[in-house]
Amino acid sequence: MKIRLLAVGQKMPKWVQQTYNDYNKRLSKSQQIELVEIPPVHRSKTINVEKAKQIEGISILSALKANEKMIVLDEYGLAISTKHIAQSITKWQMQSVDIAIVIGGADGFSEEVKSKAFAQWSLSLLTFPHPLVRVIVIEQIYRAYSIIANHPYHRE
Repeated sequence: MKIRLLAVGQKMPKWVQQTYNDYNKRLSKSQQIELVEIPPVHRSKTINVEKAKQIEGISILSALKANEKMIVLDEYGLAISTKHIAQSITKWQMQSVDIAIVIGGADGFSEEVKSKAFAQWSLSLLTFPHPLVRVIVIEQIYRAYSIIANHPYHRE
């Protein structure tokens, strides 16, 4: 079982890269999360929001591996907890399922991407800046693995 993080956006601040790498290095080699950056589409007079979402959607779908199930992070998705992530990882491990968690562009996902998603998750009712979402996702995955391993990082 492998998890990849597909994220629309490039040129993240140094603190984002450092924090992402720090949490990823804490994971065992077999658990580490591959980050795939997808170039955002720059909006212009000729490229409106829907067209940009379509173009980004094509890039997202082409970045998926044939055997991966896609989870999109969307404000209208299922509100999840860290325990939910841990339970999901345990289930995916038992089923040998590869997962791609996707952070969309500034305007969200095209309907085509949403329709092909295995699941839609919401991290919060709050709106986060895209760089921070990467940090939240990797920390939550690390925390979920710590729950699975009964490591004291996660406290209740």
